[in-house]
Amino acid sequence: MSTVQKLRVAAIGTGSLGRHHARNLAEIAAAGRVEMIGICDADAATASRVANDNGCSSFADWRSLIGKVDMVSIATPTETHCEIACAFLDAGVHTLVEKPIALTLAESDRMIAAAAASGAKLMVGQLERFNPAMVALRPKVDNPLYFEIHRVSPFPNRSLDVDVVLDVMIHDLDAVQWLVGADVAVSEIRAVGIPVISDKVDAANARIEFANGAVANITASRIGTEKIRKTRFYQTNSYVVLDYATKFASVTSLNPEAAHPLLGISIDRLKINDVEPLRAEIEAFFDSIERDELPPVTGEDGRRALALAVGVLEKIESHASMLKLK
Repeated sequence: MSTVQKLRVAAIGTGSLGRHHARNLAEIAAAGRVEMIGICDADAATASRVANDNGCSSFADWRSLIGKVDMVSIATPTETHCEIACAFLDAGVHTLVEKPIALTLAESDRMIAAAAASGAKLMVGQLERFNPAMVALRPKVDNPLYFEIHRVSPFPNRSLDVDVVLDVMIHDLDAVQWLVGADVAVSEIRAVGIPVISDKVDAANARIEFANGAVANITASRIGTEKIRKTRFYQTNSYVVLDYATKFASVTSLNPEAAHPLLGISIDRLKINDVEPLRAEIEAFFDSIERDELPPVTGEDGRRALALAVGVLEKIESHASMLKLK
């Protein structure tokens, strides 16, 4: 009787999010689904400490993992994504890379090409797709027309290797494109952003218009005093509320045949299966590997979100020049 060999996995990067990747991989390994090979960080002491917390080996050089693993998660600074991911993809190692997929579109193209050449799977960690509120809501989305989105994070808790657009707004850029339709082109972008307490854009607003007439107004900030993750949008005969932070989603519908508008209103507070989004994301990647299917968020999906983010940044740059902020 043949046995199926477990995937050998490792986590690369032990920053604020990387530690959660490591924990989830270790917990999934403890449950018997995969084999945890280790945790890697350029800071050997940190790698050792996080590895000890998760009962596995530590590595200070990600290159030493090549040949030892079948899958890696990469949660390192964005500027390193392409080099690290391409090395593993070239070696046939399935790769989950945190958002944004890369720093530039050219780098994302290299990563996608590496995956295609080797046959290894590349998935991008667009975490909000796996938020229980979004999972419950997604089947009820039907031709969304207008979005109002606010995403605010306290400054001390954010990475500063990229600006707020690539850091936090990209979650909503990905979600809006996913809900409107990946095949629906962007027709116009207007954006403004300013550096407040760093040398990169810390707060930004973007208005995005799609070829089908849908419009999204997105505000993102990493200098708030509270955590806000709210999306509201309108579609034919319904109004949708989505709160990623509290894992809440509701659909307010109007029955056009009701005798009076007030008599035709109903509010459906969706039932949420409260699971950790990152756990769901990683498990979904394992599912795609085991079934030999496309990952839920492909490299092309990640590139599409990055392309929209680049478009927003270009408009911010243009606006900054006009205001002489440069």
